[in-house]
Amino acid sequence: MALMRGVAVAWLLGSRGLPFAAATARASTAGAQYQHILVGKKGEKENVGFIQLNRTKALNALCDSLMKEVSQALDEFENDPAIGAIVITGSEKAFAAGADIKEMENKTFQECYGGNFLSQWNRVATTKKPVIAAVNGYALGGGCELAMMCDIIYAGDKAQFGQPEILLGTIPGAGGTQRLTKAVGKSLAMEMVLTGDRISAQEAKASGLVSKIYPAAQVVDEAIRCGEKIAFNSKLITAMAKEAINGAFELTLAEGNRLEKHLFHSTFSTSDRKEGMSAFVEKRKANFTDQ
Repeated sequence: MALMRGVAVAWLLGSRGLPFAAATARASTAGAQYQHILVGKKGEKENVGFIQLNRTKALNALCDSLMKEVSQALDEFENDPAIGAIVITGSEKAFAAGADIKEMENKTFQECYGGNFLSQWNRVATTKKPVIAAVNGYALGGGCELAMMCDIIYAGDKAQFGQPEILLGTIPGAGGTQRLTKAVGKSLAMEMVLTGDRISAQEAKASGLVSKIYPAAQVVDEAIRCGEKIAFNSKLITAMAKEAINGAFELTLAEGNRLEKHLFHSTFSTSDRKEGMSAFVEKRKANFTDQ
């Protein structure tokens, strides 16, 4: 949710933004329609949606309008049949250093509760297509929560993760206490949330928060490469697999197994299941049609 005292993240991190890595900025094709993000398609077949947070001077602090733009971009990629996966990244200095404190500073309980403040942020977690976070630099507060809403997290070797809201007299409000606990366990989640301390990319991987670590200059390309692998598969079956895995966090083991079995049986009504098994038997590459 929050980063630290004031979005002027100068309190600890300094307020200078770094220029985007040239490789990332070059491939953004639709950024003109957005103010706070760069949007484009990546991969050899342009089948990976790409969203880059673009508030570098504020270390990509997550204001409400930025998150609305992210939701809009996700909607566009969801409705694009060519897109099989989506990558979200920030700059080399910061994935996102927190929520915009200036935007929240004067809000009242009535405004937050009545308006269900931050509820729209969950759009990242409800996207049917797989979302990969490519995290460099700071992923703190809302930035850590945004990364955890994604399905896969790749981290640069200098990345840092944290939930420092306690230092601002509040608590995480966009899933931080829930997703972090499920990812790293009660003890480490308690320590991070109650102290505001950060963990390194290496600690994040050891605790299960991220799946892979790469040098900072490679992490975005590796996330796109992962997206391309996912996009090769049937988008229909991929969505079923994602639903089944997410069910493990919300259901009992018995209920989760029933959901899995139902979805598994459902694949036998698809053309892609038949094509995949036929291709295996015939020793050829499958040609999925998302049917």
